[in-house]
Amino acid sequence: MRFRDWRYSAGTILTLLHDVLVTLAVFAFFKDIVPFPLEIDQHFIAAILTVIGFSMNDTVIVFDRVRENSHSMKGASKSTIINKSINDTLSRTIMTSLTVFLTLLILFLVGGEVTKGFAFAMLIGVVTGTYSSIFVAAPILVDFAKDKPLGDSNIAIDLEEKPAVKPVVAKG
Repeated sequence: MRFRDWRYSAGTILTLLHDVLVTLAVFAFFKDIVPFPLEIDQHFIAAILTVIGFSMNDTVIVFDRVRENSHSMKGASKSTIINKSINDTLSRTIMTSLTVFLTLLILFLVGGEVTKGFAFAMLIGVVTGTYSSIFVAAPILVDFAKDKPLGDSNIAIDLEEKPAVKPVVAKG
């Protein structure tokens, strides 16, 4: 159990909703404008599910660094911790997103008619997922963590400090 705090989960879920809704909105807006078919079919569903996975991975990496930095930077403000965490993961995020984007762009330009809709949805989703893991998920975490420090939770159980089974002491 890496994240025991509900604020990380809420930030991730809202970020994923944002990514899916933006991709759907752009798809709907460009439906009659682009010269290739933009249909909501199994290719589009596959693209949306891939975008969700891509965005969740990026968001978890940023949140994992926030969790690590919240333990190592005990007196720092939330915004300082999140800013450092984003700066630590930014080069990795950009390299990964740029590699995936260029691959999808080649698929979009060279691929057949069937793959154009998939590649278009993925291109939108990769761009949206990249900026949302930085500019949407982190501010949501800051907003939810108003009065409590990052990484703490009222119902968190530290599994590393408490044994799963309490030893029995024999009386005799």
